[in-house]
Amino acid sequence: MYTPTFSITNKILQNIGAIEAARQVIENAPLLPYWEKKFQEEAAIRSTHFGTHIEGNELSLNQVQKVLEGESIVARERDVQEVINYRNVVSYIEEKQNAPIDEDTIFDLHKIVVNKILSPQESGMYREKDVVIRNSITGEVSFKPPHSIEVEWQMKDLVHFIQTEKDIHAVLKTGIVHFEFVRIHPFLDGNGRVGRALSMLVLFRENYDVRKFFSIEEHFDRDPEAYYDSLQSVDKSNGDLTIWLEYFTGCLAIELTKIKEKIEHISIDSTLKKKLGGPVMLTDRQLKIVEYMQEIGYLENKVFANLFSDVSEDTVLREVQDLVKKGIIVKRGRTKGVKYLMA
Repeated sequence: MYTPTFSITNKILQNIGAIEAARQVIENAPLLPYWEKKFQEEAAIRSTHFGTHIEGNELSLNQVQKVLEGESIVARERDVQEVINYRNVVSYIEEKQNAPIDEDTIFDLHKIVVNKILSPQESGMYREKDVVIRNSITGEVSFKPPHSIEVEWQMKDLVHFIQTEKDIHAVLKTGIVHFEFVRIHPFLDGNGRVGRALSMLVLFRENYDVRKFFSIEEHFDRDPEAYYDSLQSVDKSNGDLTIWLEYFTGCLAIELTKIKEKIEHISIDSTLKKKLGGPVMLTDRQLKIVEYMQEIGYLENKVFANLFSDVSEDTVLREVQDLVKKGIIVKRGRTKGVKYLMA
Protein backbone atom coordinates (compact mmCIF):
# COMPACT_ATOMS: atom_id res chain seq x y z
CA MET A 1 0.00 0.00 0.00
CA TYR A 2 1.30 3.44 -0.96
CA THR A 3 2.18 5.61 2.06
CA PRO A 4 3.60 9.08 1.32
CA THR A 5 6.35 10.62 3.47
CA PHE A 6 6.27 14.35 4.24
CA SER A 7 6.36 16.90 7.07
CA ILE A 8 3.88 19.70 7.80
CA THR A 9 6.11 22.78 7.80
CA ASN A 10 5.23 26.37 8.68
CA LYS A 11 5.36 27.18 4.97
CA ILE A 12 2.78 24.52 4.16
CA LEU A 13 0.56 25.70 7.02
CA GLN A 14 0.77 29.30 5.80
CA ASN A 15 -0.10 28.23 2.26
CA ILE A 16 -3.05 26.13 3.41
CA GLY A 17 -4.26 29.07 5.52
CA ALA A 18 -4.15 31.38 2.49
CA ILE A 19 -5.93 28.76 0.37
CA GLU A 20 -8.73 28.34 2.91
CA ALA A 21 -9.18 32.10 3.35
CA ALA A 22 -9.39 32.68 -0.40
CA ARG A 23 -11.69 29.70 -0.86
CA GLN A 24 -14.17 31.08 1.67
CA VAL A 25 -14.36 34.44 -0.10
CA ILE A 26 -14.62 32.92 -3.58
CA GLU A 27 -17.27 30.32 -2.74
CA ASN A 28 -19.45 32.78 -0.81
CA ALA A 29 -19.19 35.71 -3.22
CA PRO A 30 -22.63 36.64 -4.62
CA LEU A 31 -21.65 36.87 -8.29
CA LEU A 32 -23.95 37.60 -11.20
CA PRO A 33 -24.18 34.81 -13.84
CA TYR A 34 -22.10 36.98 -16.20
CA TRP A 35 -19.12 36.99 -13.84
CA GLU A 36 -19.56 33.34 -12.89
CA LYS A 37 -19.36 32.32 -16.54
CA LYS A 38 -16.53 34.74 -17.29
CA PHE A 39 -14.30 33.44 -14.49
CA GLN A 40 -14.94 29.83 -15.48
CA GLU A 41 -14.26 30.45 -19.17
CA GLU A 42 -11.05 32.33 -18.44
CA ALA A 43 -9.85 29.56 -16.11
CA ALA A 44 -10.57 26.89 -18.75
CA ILE A 45 -8.67 28.82 -21.42
CA ARG A 46 -5.69 29.42 -19.11
CA SER A 47 -5.61 25.78 -18.02
CA THR A 48 -5.67 24.67 -21.64
CA HIS A 49 -2.95 27.06 -22.75
CA PHE A 50 -0.53 26.70 -19.86
CA GLY A 51 -1.23 22.98 -19.42
CA THR A 52 0.00 22.35 -22.98
CA HIS A 53 2.57 25.14 -23.24
CA ILE A 54 4.68 23.65 -20.45
CA GLU A 55 4.96 20.51 -22.59
CA GLY A 56 6.31 22.48 -25.56
CA ASN A 57 3.12 23.55 -27.33
CA GLU A 58 3.93 26.70 -29.31
CA LEU A 59 0.48 28.32 -29.46
CA SER A 60 0.02 31.66 -27.72
CA LEU A 61 -2.83 32.32 -25.29
CA ASN A 62 -4.61 34.32 -28.00
CA GLN A 63 -4.22 31.49 -30.53
CA VAL A 64 -5.55 28.98 -28.00
CA GLN A 65 -8.62 31.14 -27.48
CA LYS A 66 -9.21 31.29 -31.24
CA VAL A 67 -8.88 27.51 -31.56
CA LEU A 68 -11.38 26.98 -28.76
CA GLU A 69 -13.77 29.41 -30.44
CA GLY A 70 -13.60 27.36 -33.63
CA GLU A 71 -11.43 29.75 -35.64
CA SER A 72 -8.75 28.54 -38.05
CA ILE A 73 -5.15 29.49 -37.33
CA VAL A 74 -1.80 28.83 -38.99
CA ALA A 75 0.04 26.43 -36.67
CA ARG A 76 1.39 22.91 -36.33
CA GLU A 77 -1.42 20.37 -36.52
CA ARG A 78 -0.20 18.63 -33.36
CA ASP A 79 -0.23 21.90 -31.37
CA VAL A 80 -3.83 22.56 -32.38
CA GLN A 81 -4.87 18.99 -31.57
CA GLU A 82 -3.17 19.12 -28.14
CA VAL A 83 -5.14 22.26 -27.29
CA ILE A 84 -8.43 20.72 -28.40
CA ASN A 85 -7.66 17.57 -26.42
CA TYR A 86 -6.73 19.41 -23.23
CA ARG A 87 -9.88 21.51 -23.37
CA ASN A 88 -11.84 18.27 -23.68
CA VAL A 89 -9.97 16.97 -20.62
CA VAL A 90 -11.01 20.07 -18.65
CA SER A 91 -14.64 19.40 -19.66
CA TYR A 92 -14.27 15.73 -18.68
CA ILE A 93 -13.04 16.73 -15.21
CA GLU A 94 -16.04 19.01 -14.74
CA GLU A 95 -18.43 16.23 -15.78
CA LYS A 96 -16.82 13.49 -13.68
CA GLN A 97 -16.01 15.36 -10.48
CA ASN A 98 -18.71 13.53 -8.54
CA ALA A 99 -17.93 10.07 -9.94
CA PRO A 100 -15.49 7.59 -8.33
CA ILE A 101 -11.91 7.67 -9.64
CA ASP A 102 -10.59 4.32 -10.83
CA GLU A 103 -8.12 3.02 -13.43
CA ASP A 104 -10.72 3.41 -16.18
CA THR A 105 -10.92 7.11 -15.29
CA ILE A 106 -7.17 7.43 -15.81
CA PHE A 107 -7.35 5.51 -19.10
CA ASP A 108 -10.13 7.86 -20.24
CA LEU A 109 -8.02 10.91 -19.38
CA HIS A 110 -5.12 9.50 -21.39
CA LYS A 111 -7.30 8.68 -24.40
CA ILE A 112 -8.59 12.25 -24.46
CA VAL A 113 -5.12 13.78 -24.04
CA VAL A 114 -3.53 11.78 -26.90
CA ASN A 115 -6.55 11.65 -29.22
CA LYS A 116 -5.27 11.78 -32.83
CA ILE A 117 -1.70 12.08 -31.50
CA LEU A 118 -0.95 8.48 -30.52
CA SER A 119 -2.31 5.38 -32.22
CA PRO A 120 -5.41 3.73 -30.70
CA GLN A 121 -3.17 0.83 -29.62
CA GLU A 122 -1.12 3.18 -27.44
CA SER A 123 -4.06 5.19 -26.07
CA GLY A 124 -5.31 4.33 -22.60
CA MET A 125 -2.69 1.59 -22.23
CA TYR A 126 0.14 1.43 -19.72
CA ARG A 127 3.59 1.46 -21.32
CA GLU A 128 5.20 -1.91 -21.95
CA LYS A 129 8.79 -0.73 -22.17
CA ASP A 130 11.21 1.10 -19.92
CA VAL A 131 11.79 4.83 -20.45
CA VAL A 132 14.09 7.55 -19.14
CA ILE A 133 13.43 11.28 -18.81
CA ARG A 134 16.17 13.48 -20.21
CA ASN A 135 16.94 17.17 -19.74
CA SER A 136 15.70 18.81 -22.96
CA ILE A 137 18.75 21.12 -23.02
CA THR A 138 21.68 18.98 -21.88
CA GLY A 139 20.34 15.57 -22.89
CA GLU A 140 21.33 14.16 -19.51
CA VAL A 141 19.09 11.59 -17.82
CA SER A 142 17.24 13.49 -15.09
CA PHE A 143 14.86 10.76 -13.98
CA LYS A 144 14.30 7.03 -14.37
CA PRO A 145 10.65 5.97 -13.91
CA PRO A 146 9.87 2.46 -12.61
CA HIS A 147 10.36 -0.49 -14.92
CA SER A 148 7.36 -1.19 -17.13
CA ILE A 149 6.63 -4.42 -15.27
CA GLU A 150 6.07 -2.39 -12.08
CA VAL A 151 3.70 0.18 -13.59
CA GLU A 152 0.42 -1.69 -13.25
CA TRP A 153 0.70 -2.57 -9.55
CA GLN A 154 2.07 0.88 -8.65
CA MET A 155 -0.88 2.51 -10.42
CA LYS A 156 -3.28 0.21 -8.56
CA ASP A 157 -1.63 1.36 -5.32
CA LEU A 158 -2.09 5.01 -6.35
CA VAL A 159 -5.76 4.49 -7.24
CA HIS A 160 -6.30 2.76 -3.89
CA PHE A 161 -4.71 5.76 -2.16
CA ILE A 162 -7.02 8.14 -4.05
CA GLN A 163 -10.09 6.10 -3.16
CA THR A 164 -9.35 5.41 0.52
CA GLU A 165 -7.24 8.26 1.91
CA LYS A 166 -9.45 10.46 4.11
CA ASP A 167 -7.10 11.90 6.73
CA ILE A 168 -4.73 14.01 4.62
CA HIS A 169 -5.87 17.55 3.75
CA ALA A 170 -7.43 17.67 0.27
CA VAL A 171 -4.79 20.03 -1.14
CA LEU A 172 -1.92 17.90 0.15
CA LYS A 173 -3.59 14.75 -1.16
CA THR A 174 -3.86 16.40 -4.57
CA GLY A 175 -0.19 17.36 -4.56
CA ILE A 176 0.79 13.82 -3.56
CA VAL A 177 -1.26 12.31 -6.40
CA HIS A 178 0.27 14.79 -8.84
CA PHE A 179 3.81 13.79 -7.90
CA GLU A 180 3.21 10.05 -7.65
CA PHE A 181 1.59 9.87 -11.08
CA VAL A 182 4.46 11.77 -12.69
CA ARG A 183 6.96 9.53 -10.86
CA ILE A 184 5.34 6.34 -12.14
CA HIS A 185 5.11 7.80 -15.66
CA PRO A 186 2.65 5.06 -16.70
CA PHE A 187 2.21 6.03 -20.36
CA LEU A 188 4.54 6.49 -23.31
CA ASP A 189 3.33 10.05 -23.91
CA GLY A 190 1.05 12.60 -22.27
CA ASN A 191 2.02 11.84 -18.67
CA GLY A 192 2.42 15.48 -17.62
CA ARG A 193 -0.97 16.50 -18.98
CA VAL A 194 -2.73 13.43 -17.59
CA GLY A 195 -1.02 13.85 -14.21
CA ARG A 196 -2.09 17.49 -13.86
CA ALA A 197 -5.62 16.64 -15.02
CA LEU A 198 -5.88 13.73 -12.59
CA SER A 199 -4.70 15.86 -9.68
CA MET A 200 -7.32 18.50 -10.48
CA LEU A 201 -10.00 15.82 -10.65
CA VAL A 202 -8.91 14.63 -7.20
CA LEU A 203 -9.11 18.20 -5.89
CA PHE A 204 -12.59 18.65 -7.36
CA ARG A 205 -13.68 15.31 -5.87
CA GLU A 206 -12.55 16.59 -2.47
CA ASN A 207 -15.00 19.52 -2.78
CA TYR A 208 -12.26 21.96 -3.73
CA ASP A 209 -13.41 22.95 -7.20
CA VAL A 210 -13.65 26.57 -5.87
CA ARG A 211 -16.31 27.32 -8.49
CA LYS A 212 -13.83 26.28 -11.22
CA PHE A 213 -12.36 29.78 -11.24
CA PHE A 214 -8.67 28.90 -11.06
CA SER A 215 -5.83 27.50 -13.18
CA ILE A 216 -2.84 26.12 -11.29
CA GLU A 217 -1.20 25.09 -14.59
CA GLU A 218 -0.36 28.74 -15.21
CA HIS A 219 1.99 28.81 -12.23
CA PHE A 220 3.80 25.66 -13.30
CA ASP A 221 4.38 27.12 -16.76
CA ARG A 222 5.46 30.57 -15.53
CA ASP A 223 8.56 29.02 -14.00
CA PRO A 224 8.94 25.47 -15.34
CA GLU A 225 12.41 25.16 -13.83
CA ALA A 226 10.97 25.63 -10.33
CA TYR A 227 8.21 23.12 -11.16
CA TYR A 228 10.60 20.41 -12.31
CA ASP A 229 13.15 21.15 -9.57
CA SER A 230 10.41 20.72 -6.96
CA LEU A 231 9.36 17.40 -8.46
CA GLN A 232 12.98 16.19 -8.55
CA SER A 233 13.52 17.26 -4.93
CA VAL A 234 11.59 14.19 -3.79
CA ASP A 235 14.14 11.77 -5.23
CA LYS A 236 16.99 13.86 -3.80
CA SER A 237 15.28 13.74 -0.38
CA ASN A 238 14.94 9.94 -0.39
CA GLY A 239 11.23 10.05 -1.21
CA ASP A 240 10.27 12.90 1.15
CA LEU A 241 7.56 15.05 -0.48
CA THR A 242 7.88 18.10 1.78
CA ILE A 243 9.67 20.48 -0.61
CA TRP A 244 7.33 19.52 -3.46
CA LEU A 245 4.25 20.07 -1.27
CA GLU A 246 5.56 23.47 -0.15
CA TYR A 247 5.86 24.42 -3.80
CA PHE A 248 2.50 22.91 -4.83
CA THR A 249 0.51 24.52 -2.00
CA GLY A 250 2.29 27.82 -2.67
CA CYS A 251 1.18 27.83 -6.32
CA LEU A 252 -2.44 27.16 -5.38
CA ALA A 253 -2.33 29.82 -2.63
CA ILE A 254 -1.06 32.43 -5.10
CA GLU A 255 -3.68 31.54 -7.70
CA LEU A 256 -6.67 31.51 -5.34
CA THR A 257 -5.54 34.71 -3.61
CA LYS A 258 -5.36 36.40 -7.00
CA ILE A 259 -8.91 35.24 -7.82
CA LYS A 260 -10.12 36.37 -4.38
CA GLU A 261 -8.70 39.85 -4.88
CA LYS A 262 -10.26 40.07 -8.33
CA ILE A 263 -13.66 39.12 -6.92
CA GLU A 264 -13.32 41.65 -4.10
CA HIS A 265 -12.39 44.27 -6.68
CA ILE A 266 -15.55 43.62 -8.68
CA SER A 267 -17.74 44.60 -5.75
CA ILE A 268 -17.50 48.23 -4.67
CA ASP A 269 -16.52 49.07 -1.06
CA SER A 270 -18.65 47.85 1.84
CA THR A 271 -20.15 51.28 2.60
CA LEU A 272 -21.56 51.54 -0.90
CA LYS A 273 -22.79 47.94 -0.80
CA LYS A 274 -24.64 48.69 2.42
CA LYS A 275 -26.09 51.86 0.95
CA LEU A 276 -27.33 50.06 -2.15
CA GLY A 277 -28.53 46.99 -0.29
CA GLY A 278 -26.09 44.42 -1.68
CA PRO A 279 -23.02 43.81 -3.84
CA VAL A 280 -22.63 46.00 -6.92
CA MET A 281 -21.42 44.11 -9.98
CA LEU A 282 -19.61 46.13 -12.61
CA THR A 283 -18.44 45.50 -16.15
CA ASP A 284 -14.73 45.68 -16.99
CA ARG A 285 -15.16 49.18 -18.43
CA GLN A 286 -17.07 50.36 -15.37
CA LEU A 287 -14.31 49.04 -13.13
CA LYS A 288 -11.77 51.02 -15.12
CA ILE A 289 -13.93 54.16 -14.86
CA VAL A 290 -14.27 53.79 -11.08
CA GLU A 291 -10.53 53.16 -10.69
CA TYR A 292 -9.79 56.29 -12.70
CA MET A 293 -12.19 58.39 -10.65
CA GLN A 294 -10.81 57.08 -7.37
CA GLU A 295 -7.34 58.14 -8.51
CA ILE A 296 -8.17 61.48 -10.18
CA GLY A 297 -11.23 62.43 -8.17
CA TYR A 298 -13.61 63.07 -11.06
CA LEU A 299 -14.37 62.17 -14.69
CA GLU A 300 -14.95 64.40 -17.74
CA ASN A 301 -16.26 63.47 -21.17
CA LYS A 302 -13.05 64.60 -22.86
CA VAL A 303 -11.05 61.72 -21.29
CA PHE A 304 -13.36 59.01 -22.66
CA ALA A 305 -11.14 58.50 -25.73
CA ASN A 306 -8.01 58.17 -23.59
CA LEU A 307 -9.62 55.64 -21.28
CA PHE A 308 -11.13 53.54 -24.07
CA SER A 309 -9.55 54.06 -27.47
CA ASP A 310 -11.23 50.99 -28.95
CA VAL A 311 -14.89 51.96 -28.42
CA SER A 312 -17.08 54.94 -29.30
CA GLU A 313 -17.81 57.83 -26.95
CA ASP A 314 -21.49 56.81 -26.95
CA THR A 315 -20.55 53.35 -25.65
CA VAL A 316 -18.52 54.83 -22.80
CA LEU A 317 -21.31 57.28 -22.04
CA ARG A 318 -23.77 54.40 -21.63
CA GLU A 319 -21.43 52.79 -19.11
CA VAL A 320 -21.19 56.10 -17.23
CA GLN A 321 -24.94 56.61 -17.27
CA ASP A 322 -25.43 53.11 -15.85
CA LEU A 323 -23.04 53.97 -13.01
CA VAL A 324 -25.11 57.09 -12.34
CA LYS A 325 -28.30 55.02 -12.37
CA LYS A 326 -26.79 52.56 -9.86
CA GLY A 327 -25.95 55.46 -7.57
CA ILE A 328 -22.21 54.84 -7.72
CA ILE A 329 -21.33 58.18 -9.34
CA VAL A 330 -23.19 61.49 -9.66
CA LYS A 331 -23.39 64.00 -12.49
CA ARG A 332 -22.55 67.66 -11.88
CA GLY A 333 -22.96 70.50 -14.39
CA ARG A 334 -24.23 70.61 -17.96
CA THR A 335 -23.01 70.25 -21.56
CA LYS A 336 -19.26 70.79 -21.86
CA GLY A 337 -18.87 71.51 -18.18
CA VAL A 338 -20.19 68.13 -17.05
CA LYS A 339 -18.19 66.32 -14.40
CA TYR A 340 -18.86 63.01 -12.72
CA LEU A 341 -17.97 62.44 -9.08
CA MET A 342 -18.04 59.40 -6.81
CA ALA A 343 -21.35 59.27 -4.95
